[in-house]
Amino acid sequence: MKKLLSTMLAGVLALGLSACSSKPATTAPAGDSGSKSNLIGVAMPTQSLQRWNQDGENMKKQLEAKNYKVDLQYANNDVNTQVQSIENMITKKCKVLVVAAIDGAALTDVLKKAADNGIKVIAYDRLIMKTPNVDYYATFDNFKVGVIQGQYIEKKLGLKEGKGPFNIELFGGSPDDNNATFFYKGAMSVLQPYIDNGKLVVGSKQKDFTTIAIQGWDSAKAQARMDNLITSTYSKGTKLDVVLSPNDSLAIGIVASLKNAGYGTADKPYPVLTGQDCDKPNVLAMIHDQQSMSIFKDTRTLASKVVEMVDAILQGKQADVNDTKTYNNGSKVVPSFLCDPVYADKENYKKILIDSGYYKESDLK
Repeated sequence: MKKLLSTMLAGVLALGLSACSSKPATTAPAGDSGSKSNLIGVAMPTQSLQRWNQDGENMKKQLEAKNYKVDLQYANNDVNTQVQSIENMITKKCKVLVVAAIDGAALTDVLKKAADNGIKVIAYDRLIMKTPNVDYYATFDNFKVGVIQGQYIEKKLGLKEGKGPFNIELFGGSPDDNNATFFYKGAMSVLQPYIDNGKLVVGSKQKDFTTIAIQGWDSAKAQARMDNLITSTYSKGTKLDVVLSPNDSLAIGIVASLKNAGYGTADKPYPVLTGQDCDKPNVLAMIHDQQSMSIFKDTRTLASKVVEMVDAILQGKQADVNDTKTYNNGSKVVPSFLCDPVYADKENYKKILIDSGYYKESDLK
């Protein structure tokens, strides 16, 4: 009897094991809440600039729509704070890091730690330098940003038609941001021939990038430099016709300096002034003829591309890129996806910024 019961029990056990092993395996989608870990770390440089707030929120919104958990951290433009934030994300076992670096060359050690923990890294809009441990780069075509700014100046002044000479001053972005040199080189690819033939005259003679660069993209520092340029070069009736500014944080400081110096009248109109990011104060400055244009980089588009990259990485696939030659970070050429920038000015800002839903009309009052 005992032998019969033992045989029956063994049969039932074998049947149960067979049923378990025949059950099809299920794998949760990369962003599904049932996956082992779906935490994505997003490290942004600062909340003091409107564009980074929008970048961070767009990224968080789109990732959460895919059922990812998001650890979004801002670092107040402090490199040590950003490093600590990334270390904390690594400790939390995030799967992917999305990093807009404050200093592109300051993350070598912490990204080595990320790589050692199997964490993939996407550089967001600022190339991370001097490390092999960055897997992808998502940005806008930064050389093209400068080209568009240069072409705007070229068209606005009628340089192609031989008009001139015009007086110009040049500003550069932060020297620790790899994008800044791309913006400058792009603009100068258009403007340099006119400087060479005398149709554009740099009154201060300050042309070298290291001389014109503004550390930290700081509005106050841009304002102070513009103050000095006005005092040294344009205080005795010399007309200032155009200022090349690579982005809006510098442009708003330049506008403040020009306003303080009495620009904005019929006798002393504002010079042609470029920018980038279409920050609200700068769009208002365009509406009031204080700033001429701003490059529009739709952060919703960039965030969407990064989410696609995250999906591909967590599915074990190669992310979609469209540039494998341009962005050498000193350690490797980083596979990149470049989105296309456009410009907005007083004539088209409603179509570009409001009709697209980026801003509401009430945002620009």
